[in-house]
Amino acid sequence: MNYWIFLILPFLIFTTPIFAQTPSDELSNSSQYALEIDEHPYSISYVVNANVVAMEIDPESTSLLIGLDNTYDSRFFIGLEHELISAQNNEFIILVDGQETDYEISSDSDSSTFAFFVPTGTEEIEIIGTHVIPEFPIGAIFGFAVMISTIMIFAKIKAPFFKL
Repeated sequence: MNYWIFLILPFLIFTTPIFAQTPSDELSNSSQYALEIDEHPYSISYVVNANVVAMEIDPESTSLLIGLDNTYDSRFFIGLEHELISAQNNEFIILVDGQETDYEISSDSDSSTFAFFVPTGTEEIEIIGTHVIPEFPIGAIFGFAVMISTIMIFAKIKAPFFKL
């Protein structure tokens, strides 16, 4: 009988390194999504067994919306800069197709990395924080300035433009 197997097997079991992977480790082999807000590009790293169709900031709900297609059961790993989205005490809310889900987060001074489960058929993910980059284009500010200036000029003239 081969007794050497009984001698080698415990050696292999107890000497094999077992390391836990953190969410930031997963992003080392990630895909990138280029999100541009007010002519400022953000490169968002993610790993998921799905096609990412779109990502968009919603300033009204202080959230990042992610559209998915062809989703299979998998863990979703995503790294986001604090400048893009943040939350007090890192208390985010993550909705997967409208249902709140548990998540793991690891943060450093510049970004946070999230890890959570997405089931087969998932179409939308919403990461809700307390602050997002405001999407307020320069053109809208210029439009407001012109409108207010016009109103002030007409108010100073006091000429009735509409007579009843």
